[in-house]
Amino acid sequence: MDPSSGDLNASLSTGTTIIGVTYNGGVVLGADSRTSTGMYVANRASDKITKLTDNVYLCRSGSAADTQIISDYVRYFLHQHTIQIGQPATVKVAANLVRLLAYNNKNMLQAGLIVGGWDKYGGGKIYGIPLGGTVLEQPFTIGGSGSSYLYGFFDQAWKEGMTREEAEQLVVKAVSLAIARDGASGGVVRTVTINAEGVTRKFYPGDALPLWHEELEPQNTLLDILSTSKPEPMDS
Repeated sequence: MDPSSGDLNASLSTGTTIIGVTYNGGVVLGADSRTSTGMYVANRASDKITKLTDNVYLCRSGSAADTQIISDYVRYFLHQHTIQIGQPATVKVAANLVRLLAYNNKNMLQAGLIVGGWDKYGGGKIYGIPLGGTVLEQPFTIGGSGSSYLYGFFDQAWKEGMTREEAEQLVVKAVSLAIARDGASGGVVRTVTINAEGVTRKFYPGDALPLWHEELEPQNTLLDILSTSKPEPMDS
């Protein structure tokens, strides 16, 4: 949107990178943390991996407001479902609830979502729910503006039967690659690993991510230099 145009109803470009990967025993979800509003970074450390139940999480891309309200509704419905049946909802049930809301409101929502989790019936499952509300079960899925740079990488790097460590390393590497190439992705990398033992969250700060072609090494800012340096005495 051109800020000088004065059109408050014009659409804003948004961007992100979200990833879901299955491995031998569970799933790993990953995302960057940049929330952009056109050419501006509205939030550089947002959390795009939202808890739906104790065993199911949601990766959000698109309009932050739209995806947040979807996750709020689904969390409420799954809570009611758990009370009614007396056991946690499966990943498939959660994905179909997300699909139902996304499809029935597809003309009003801008939401690309990934549902991932583990249950005792199906093990680790990943479901991609792109714009329009289709639901697709896949061994791995990627979404957001940064996904355009990752399809070839995943075709080469993903393999069936990965260990937990291999899956986590793959997700972090993929998100860092997208951050390097996609201007709308950035910040830190967050991952959530879900398996029979529970949920593990990990945080990778930007200066700990690998650097890729033509990326510059992180430099101290002027404020960092001024805050650590001691003033020199003046000669009389």
